[in-house]
Amino acid sequence: MSKLQANRSLIGYLAAFAVVVTLALPALGGGRPLSAVLSGDNENPPSGSAATGTAEVTLNQGLGEVCVDIQSSGYVTGEVVIAGHIHVAPVGVNGPIVVDLFVSSPNHSICVEADEELIKDIRQNPAGYYVNLHTNLVPSGVIRGQLSK
Repeated sequence: MSKLQANRSLIGYLAAFAVVVTLALPALGGGRPLSAVLSGDNENPPSGSAATGTAEVTLNQGLGEVCVDIQSSGYVTGEVVIAGHIHVAPVGVNGPIVVDLFVSSPNHSICVEADEELIKDIRQNPAGYYVNLHTNLVPSGVIRGQLSK
């Protein structure tokens, strides 16, 4: 085999490998991205908090995993974030917790296990779910945002 043929063969193998890796990435953890804009006005009833934030959520159905990156600020002095969750309910309605995000700070990133059927439902109906944070001063929920694509 000539050097030119060997190089062409190597390029062919690398191209095939790149295609396989690209197709496999979602199954390996790429997941479906969703987001939520968090504010006190979105809570039910509105919390009156000046705090705001964002939640970037990645659904990995095949892995049974939900990953979140929450960034928030604007809390009053002495206010401490004590919890964060994904709940099931439409805008303006309070609903049960379906995913505990184990939040313990205003800026928090974590991946947690979740039922694959739940992840599928969140993926298909993100507006039917919301992310909210709870603080020591507003334990019922200080900021909230519905998920969206």
